[in-house]
This record gives sequence, C-alpha cells and structure tokens, in this order.
Amino acid sequence: MRKRKNMRKYLILMIAIIAIAVSFIGCEAGIVTLGPPKIVTTTPNNVSTGANVNGTITATFDEAMDATTITTSTFTVSKGGVDLDGAVTYDEPNKKAIFAPSAILEYSTEYQATVTTGVKTNTNIEMVENKVWSFTTTAEGIGPDPVLLGTAGNYVMLAKTAISTIPASVITGDVGLSPAAKSYLTGFSQTDATGYATSPQVTGFLYAADMSPPTSSNLTTAVEDMLLAYNDAASRITPDILNHGAGEIGGQTLAPGLYKWTSSVTITGSDVTINGGANDTWIFQIDNNLSIDANLKVTLSGGAHAKNIVWQVAGEDVTMGTGSHFEGIVLSIKQITMNTGASINGKLLAQTQIALDQATVTDVAL
Repeated sequence: MRKRKNMRKYLILMIAIIAIAVSFIGCEAGIVTLGPPKIVTTTPNNVSTGANVNGTITATFDEAMDATTITTSTFTVSKGGVDLDGAVTYDEPNKKAIFAPSAILEYSTEYQATVTTGVKTNTNIEMVENKVWSFTTTAEGIGPDPVLLGTAGNYVMLAKTAISTIPASVITGDVGLSPAAKSYLTGFSQTDATGYATSPQVTGFLYAADMSPPTSSNLTTAVEDMLLAYNDAASRITPDILNHGAGEIGGQTLAPGLYKWTSSVTITGSDVTINGGANDTWIFQIDNNLSIDANLKVTLSGGAHAKNIVWQVAGEDVTMGTGSHFEGIVLSIKQITMNTGASINGKLLAQTQIALDQATVTDVAL
C-alpha cells in the first residue's frame, strides 16, 4: 500500500514537472498560452473628468495583439451615439491601442469609447466581450484653442532626419524617427527587438522607419500629424500680443494667449514665468530662432501645465543652453539642440534633427 502511494506521488510530481517544462518551452518558442485578451487600463479612465480636448484615447491589453484587427471598426469613440473621425494605431511593445481624433474634442462634454470583440491576440483569440468606457473633457480655460498633435503626441521626441545623444541623457517617453532609419538614432547604445529598440537612457521605446510593421506606418502617420500640428500653430491669426519685449522675454511673466514674434526670441538675464490656470493655453509663434541662455529657466505658476504650452519655431534653431530648463511642447521646422545638462518637461517635435548632450527630457501626457 505504501509503495502504491509513493508511486502515485511520483506520478503527480512528474506530471507537474512536465507541465512546467511544456509551458517554458512554449514561452521560449514565442507561443502565447494566455486566454482571451483583456483591457487592463484605459486613458482617460472610465467616468473620469478633466480629459484634454486634444489628447488621445488609449486601451492597454494584457497580452500582445494582432495589429491588423485594431482598426477604426473595432476601436471607436463617440459623442451622443455618433462616431468621431480619427486614426487608430497599435503600439506593440506597450500593447496599447490608440485612437487619435481628427479634431479637438468639445469642452465639458461626455464621450464614450468602445473596443469590440473583433480585436484578436497574435494567436487569433478574440476578446470575450466589448470594452466600453466613458469620460468627460475639461472645462474651457483662457487662451487659444489647443493644438491637435494627433499621433505625434505619442512621442516625447519625434524627428525626421536624426536623433542623437551624448550619454548619459535621461529620457522618459517614447522616441520616434522617420523617414530616417534606425542607424540615425545615435549614442543610445540601443538593443534592437522586433519593431522597436530599447536603451539604458530611455524609459520607453525607440522607433525608426525601417523597423518591422506596424512601426513604419505608425511613424508615417505621426510625422504627418506633426506637420499638421506645426501648420495649425503657425496659421493662427490675430495674436493677442505682437513682438512682446522685442523678442527678449527674460524676466517676463506671460499670461495665457496667442503671442507672435516676427523676430527671434531669446531668454537672457533672468528666468521667464508662464502664469495661468490648469486649463489655460499658450501658443508662441516665432518667425526666427528660439534660445534660452545657460542656467536660466522657464517656470510655471498658478497651476499652468506644460502640455498646454506650444512653442512654434520657424527659424533654423531651437537652442537650450547648458543647465537650462524649459517647459512646453516645441514644434520646430528645423532642429532642436539641448546642451549639457539642459532639461525640459514637454515634447520635442522637430522636422529635421534633435541633438542632446547629457540632457533630461520628460514627457507630459495629453
């Protein structure tokens, strides 16, 4: 009897070991053994308030999905039962579906987002039931309508020709480069994976145009959206303030509004303060270069947020001096340079290149 019990225990142990081994081999072979996919987080959260009118709507899954099933048919956003126009992309390493509306949303308005059972995992397993959530947008503040970034807002840095860093920079957020290839991401010591790369300097992922789908098409859309955002910011007419401080804004306090300079803008001598409420907005149209001197700062007061500040720069250079600090979203028609120890809370979106020297770039969520 004892021998039979011992044999039974032995068989149970062997079955458990075999099951663990099969599971391990499956994982090593890239076989996903999870069940139906689930959405674990959404942005905005369900029944939340205060959502940005120019932000994206996202759903993050608990396992890798088939990007071809995440479309405008399976991921919709509606107001009063009417679907909005927008672009849908899938961010593979983050397991995130992203809906970018084609126009800014209405203030203080409730919207509903839906992801249907038509979405599937990369092993062809459908979601069991539709995921539906609602959110309400923020109240209107003082200042111009926000600039719609679209899918360009998914990146803390986005450029067309090159992005370089002199180590060690500290970057929080995703980095995108297109139409240039990954060889033009330099100084990152990146490790390549399928469709993306990682770097010890980046809390996030690096993407380039020659990486595996859907990365290439996602970046094409993002760059198009970056150009649209730049043109939107540049085309705003009837500024509230023209040529403030003759282009020298060091020591100034800037209230919400649309500002335009027909010259370069420099920050020298003293810090500049951007003062306003949490829902207020600023657009700074600059016809030439933008620069901030070493160790000076752009500071926020009164509840102002970097996500609501746009610097549209039509000159050759945006230059942030050694040890300087900046706030806001920079839309540059050419290049952006951050010198040694410079930092920014915001986004760097350049139509040519971005160069960092031991800089700190921290994303702001829209």
